[in-house]
Amino acid sequence: MSAAVQRPDAADEVVLSARNVVKTYGSTQALKGVNFDIRRGKVTTLFGENGAGKSTLMKILSGVTTPTSGEITLDGSRVRFASTVEARDHGISIIHQELSLAPNLSVRDNIFLGRELRTRTGVDFAEEARQTRILMTELEEEIEPSTPVEALRLGQQQIVEIARALSVDARILIMDEPTSALSAAEVEVLFKVIRDLTARGVSIVYISHHLEEALQITDHAVVLRDGSITATGEAKDIDLQWIVRNMVGDHYDRGSPPGGYAFGPVSLSVRNVCVADAAGSGNLVVDHLSLDVRAGEIVCIYGLMGAGRTELLESIAGRVPMRGGEVLLEGGSLAGLSIAERIGRGLVLVPEDRQRDGLVQTMSVGQNLSLANIGAFTRRLLTSAARERTLVDASIRDVHVKTAGGGAAIGSLSGGNQQKVVIGKMLATHPKMILLDEPSRGIDIGAKAEVFRLLGEKAAQGLAVVFSTSEVQECHSVAHRIVVMRRGRISAEFGPDVPKEEIMAASGEAVVG
Repeated sequence: MSAAVQRPDAADEVVLSARNVVKTYGSTQALKGVNFDIRRGKVTTLFGENGAGKSTLMKILSGVTTPTSGEITLDGSRVRFASTVEARDHGISIIHQELSLAPNLSVRDNIFLGRELRTRTGVDFAEEARQTRILMTELEEEIEPSTPVEALRLGQQQIVEIARALSVDARILIMDEPTSALSAAEVEVLFKVIRDLTARGVSIVYISHHLEEALQITDHAVVLRDGSITATGEAKDIDLQWIVRNMVGDHYDRGSPPGGYAFGPVSLSVRNVCVADAAGSGNLVVDHLSLDVRAGEIVCIYGLMGAGRTELLESIAGRVPMRGGEVLLEGGSLAGLSIAERIGRGLVLVPEDRQRDGLVQTMSVGQNLSLANIGAFTRRLLTSAARERTLVDASIRDVHVKTAGGGAAIGSLSGGNQQKVVIGKMLATHPKMILLDEPSRGIDIGAKAEVFRLLGEKAAQGLAVVFSTSEVQECHSVAHRIVVMRRGRISAEFGPDVPKEEIMAASGEAVVG
């Protein structure tokens, strides 16, 4: 049934129901008798920490995997999907947390991959392009259908992923972290699209670690913890404290800047750095920016999407070229040094996209952890398995990775633990300065607290830390100093106690209320 012809009088009807769903993997019980309802024309938000079972439940509902026991009913009839194609044929589509795009293909080809529009003479590329332009207009994104996905920034790739899911005219649309790489303006557009879809009778399942943001869109909330439902509630009856309490308990620590020590000398000095737009327009996305960071200091760089945060960090790390300016580490210039040479000097970067730039998916947890420090256990082209194992075991303990061991597949870890592997890989090189671009992207509040607690511990040991964020509430998590970027420049600097409204105003963000 098309979304456009859903019965308006059925808005509160349960369209899909999961009852007593159990899923086991060996001795691990990922879901423990879960009961879950999806209502027609409503947004059901599923909250829970990484590893709570959210993704497992959604994979069952979308045909990626089957339950060990329990049953699912759709429109009152029992169903069991053997594949995602079968689920899609029943009107269920999913936007996965990690992007599943083919980077070498165009936006158009990605949207219609596997279900191309065909005529008697072949694929109708013109019609696919026309429909792609309609989707991009609906999402208020000016992206040409012929643009290769690899040429898009991460937020635009997320928009393409959303457009692909919208293109199948689903009755039930599952959104797993759809806003993790979107700007505030893009999130606003997405929420408008969601409300348009629900008004037409489409049911939305929404999963997000951006709790305050999710509260804006939810109609019905469900909290999953350790494979079990711990709470359900209507939007009018819940708030942020209710979500946090049911997710992690009453003792959640939001974090604070580490203290009890004096900062050391200047570790990183950025002088009049300029970075040009990657699109070749000649515009500066980082415009004569200067910044000093001392040993033991944690600096948060806040700004809206497009403020130049990522470009600044990547230019410092040597990933993108500078148009002008200079970067010094402990007084020594890094000019002309490669990424590897900068790592050797003690400057490392944890990139924004851990899947694409931070991890090697075909390698194990241990291999990923040791990758940046291979010289520590290699002698004359021969590797020492014992030395590598010692390094890996120490890294797992150091950054508190929850894993069965160094030999486990990296894909078996939750998003938060994968992020800790990326951080642990860089810390294993014993850096003097660590840069982290959106280190909490796509991880839950518990994992965020662990990551920021780890940064606090390392800063107390003398490590200089700079992390960027587009979430204003994270500015207060652990930073000694908050630097706000706007249009490639520093627009303000604050201490840790500044109200978030002042941070938002300095970034050019509208402050509501």
